[in-house]
Amino acid sequence: MNIVNVRYIVDDVAEAIAFYTKHLDFQLDMHPAPGFARLSRGNLRLLLNAPGAGGAGQTMPDGRQPAPGGWNRIQLEVEDIAAKVDALRELGAQFRNDIVVGNGGKQILLDDPAGNCIELFEPPQN
Repeated sequence: MNIVNVRYIVDDVAEAIAFYTKHLDFQLDMHPAPGFARLSRGNLRLLLNAPGAGGAGQTMPDGRQPAPGGWNRIQLEVEDIAAKVDALRELGAQFRNDIVVGNGGKQILLDDPAGNCIELFEPPQN
C-alpha cells in the first residue's frame, strides 16, 4: 500500500505532536521548525502546519487564510473504542458526539487540540 499524506493546520504544532504521539499511536518523523512537523502511523503521514508557516500555511491570493477545524477527517481504527474513548476523556479530550453503533462498526468524532476532526473507528467483530 502507498503512503497517504494528510495535512492539518493546527494552532500549536508542539501541542499537536504531543496529542497524536501520546494518545493516538503516531510516531514523530521530523520537526524541523516550530511551524511544521511530520508524523506517521502505518501508511499514513500526518503533516502538521501552523498558520503562516511554510508554503502550506500561507494566505491565499483571495485573502483566505488556512485555519484549523472543519469536518474533513482522518479515520483511525482502534481495537476497543469504548476503552480508547474513556482513556481520552480522562485526559480532557473533546468529542463531537457519543459512540455511534451501526452495521459497519462503531465510530466517534474526536477533536485534536486545534479543533481538527479525527474519526475513531472500531470495525465489527466477526
